[in-house]
Amino acid sequence: MNKNRVRTLKAGSAETGPVVYWMSRDQRTRDNWAILWAQEIALQQGVPLIVLFCLVPEFLNASQRQYGFMLKGLQDVENDLSKKNIPFCLLKGAPEQVVAQWLRKHGIKSVVTDFDPLRIKRAWKASVSERIGVPFYEIDAHNIVPCWVVSKKQEYGAYTIRPKIQRALDEYLEEFPQLEKHTITWKEKPSKNNWHEVMQVLSAVPCVPDVDWIKAGERAAHIALDAFIKQALLTF
Repeated sequence: MNKNRVRTLKAGSAETGPVVYWMSRDQRTRDNWAILWAQEIALQQGVPLIVLFCLVPEFLNASQRQYGFMLKGLQDVENDLSKKNIPFCLLKGAPEQVVAQWLRKHGIKSVVTDFDPLRIKRAWKASVSERIGVPFYEIDAHNIVPCWVVSKKQEYGAYTIRPKIQRALDEYLEEFPQLEKHTITWKEKPSKNNWHEVMQVLSAVPCVPDVDWIKAGERAAHIALDAFIKQALLTF
């Protein structure tokens, strides 16, 4: 992986021990540079890899429809990771409070997370970073060219940022490797999550019913993309 996709949020003391990918924005197992980087670290050290997701009971006025759609997708993530011998741990609560506590409790020695430009997400990461003493890395798994590589300043129009992206495409437009089956098992591997119970703890407003014309999850997204490429794209 191109190491320019990685930036260090906290150097920390490099010790051998379990590696965690704190998943947030990029809720998928395929085509995800953040989990690939986390696995690269774990395999180099010969240690377990764990994926952690922190569910906040309320987030930016999201409704139960939005939460429900996300949780169905996370069930797919959990199932896919189980086939790779990678446990998926679900926390509930304010990330700045529960994530660092969980990392310390389980003796995590390296943390990787995905890039998110939202102010609230940046605040969560800053708070967790202050509370841990291990290496903490951030990967832009969302964009072909990492945002911090494209520009160091706020851009005001597509006409200013487009050429900057195009100049970097040759370096960053590359094929994704496959996520491997992890060979080191975490001794504290938890049981699968009870997703019905998870829905009960949410504070989200049940203002609109779930939709049935679109399916949640990474697998459904790949099917929709494949159909678009093979069918709809030809009509343009």
